[in-house]
Amino acid sequence: EVQLVQSGAELRNPGASVKVSCKALGYIFTSYYIDWVRQAPGQGLEWMGRIDPENNGTKYARNFQDRVTFAADTSTNTAYVELTSVRIEDTAVYYCATKGNGGDYWGQGTQVTVSV
Repeated sequence: EVQLVQSGAELRNPGASVKVSCKALGYIFTSYYIDWVRQAPGQGLEWMGRIDPENNGTKYARNFQDRVTFAADTSTNTAYVELTSVRIEDTAVYYCATKGNGGDYWGQGTQVTVSV
């Protein structure tokens, strides 16, 4: 069974960094991209970019090129997204997603709250 299990909720002050993990289970981690998507309160889904775990190749959406870094650790089948210099408007639920084994799978979401 394909699963993506994400890390728990995070609370940060503006200007800090936050890192969210996504552990992949039930499929060959290096065979499929991991996409990162977020949803701010009252907003739609916003695609942040993706990583290819096979070679750590990345593609970032224009809005995230400066403050977001993706990584993938093939020894633990875990993908990461790190957001630096966070702002109030970065408050959102962050999701990882994959098409592992030909399906469409999403993690459970990680709430990131940025507050003074």
